[in-house]
Amino acid sequence: MADQYDLIILGSGPGGYVAAIRASQLGMKVAIVEREKLGGICLNWGCIPTKALLRTSEIYHYMSHADAYGLSAEKTAFDLTRIVERSRKVAGQLNSGVTGLMKKHKIAVHEGVGKLTGKGKLSVEKDGKKTELSAKTIMIATGARARDLPFAKADGKRIWTYRHAMVPTEMPTKLLVIGSGAIGVEFASFYSDMGADVTIVEMLPRILPVEDEDVSKHMLKALKKQGMTILTGAGVEKLEAGAKGVKVAIKDAKSKVEDHEFSHAIVAIGIVPNTEDVGLDTLGVKLDKRGHIEVDGFGRTNVEGILAIGDVTGPPWLAHKASHEGVVAIEKLAGQNPHAFETGNIPGCTYSRPQVASVGLTEAQAREAGHNVKVGNFPFIGNGKAIALGEAEGFVKTVFDEKTGELLGAHMVGAEVTELIQGYVVARQLETTEAELMETVFPHPTLSEMMHESVLDAYGRVIHM
Repeated sequence: MADQYDLIILGSGPGGYVAAIRASQLGMKVAIVEREKLGGICLNWGCIPTKALLRTSEIYHYMSHADAYGLSAEKTAFDLTRIVERSRKVAGQLNSGVTGLMKKHKIAVHEGVGKLTGKGKLSVEKDGKKTELSAKTIMIATGARARDLPFAKADGKRIWTYRHAMVPTEMPTKLLVIGSGAIGVEFASFYSDMGADVTIVEMLPRILPVEDEDVSKHMLKALKKQGMTILTGAGVEKLEAGAKGVKVAIKDAKSKVEDHEFSHAIVAIGIVPNTEDVGLDTLGVKLDKRGHIEVDGFGRTNVEGILAIGDVTGPPWLAHKASHEGVVAIEKLAGQNPHAFETGNIPGCTYSRPQVASVGLTEAQAREAGHNVKVGNFPFIGNGKAIALGEAEGFVKTVFDEKTGELLGAHMVGAEVTELIQGYVVARQLETTEAELMETVFPHPTLSEMMHESVLDAYGRVIHM
């Protein structure tokens, strides 16, 4: 006889496990099914361990430039094995934390590969043994995986995905990063700071193409200044792995093809939703053209009793988006009245050096949407705390609707902006206008003062510039 639950969640990433906890809090009997490790890709192979690596490269960068702070650090060096071990230890610690949360909230955990077998039915297979589960509602939170180049699949030796790049057995000497989204730029930043000669290839006209154009322009200059080679409007025509490196044919923006050699290549060209072999076709769950599960603002699919959240439902492919989606879907399922999920107030962060963070519309998007806009900018060089930190490169940009004063978007590049952006996220959530932001007192000396100054600048009232 099948184990009976109120809710079964397939996938334990930041969407799945958060949804499970919220469901338990609301009195549901919950089971979660995971084929690998609790916490999913984000916790084990994404968000968290990559930040551990980036913290290492940040400290190594400061050690290598100690003289700028009146310090000396001779013969700086690193142990790659220990760097990777630290990153894996951080992931392991958080995996244990999620395990503890499942026990605390009395959530049943079934290890193995889960598959829908019928309405309200799901089987879990591990080591050749199948367990049958049933529930009134099943939530799909299977996430996504790295997209391979169609002509050169990752081999883990010379051609890497993000997963291989987190556990290198050797440090690349000359690294090619294909794709300049957040993942590509973060790995380019890490390996560049650790001493690799890095080249980024981006097929679109600018790097970090989803960000505001001013941010892309600044990042292009910043990364080039660090010694990276950036090729935009370019594509990889051929990629062949050998025993000692990779041979690459790159077509530039003028359609000229040149051959290059690198020690390693990282493929960061997007992700593919994990919808295969889940049994979605068994129940007729509808997918969009890119293979994502179609849902409404409450995670409901076209099939009653089947919910879906997170990366498997489409962009933005972010952990915090999945978590919030999960909470909204569960609260609606429990008969509460949450606001339908929207992506407009979901912040995006890139943890490179310098960092990038944004929320809402870019200036171009705001104008395309028909807004007459007021735009404010404030540079890091005008902020005392930034200068004291030795981090005087970057800026804060705000975009307002001229008529209503609505904060349409905010865009930042520079030190610690991934922490600062939440101030603007809260402002948008509360539907704050320029008036409230200008009247808000920001502490001194802090980087956050630039947020205030950018708002003031949009209305001709900037103080320190």
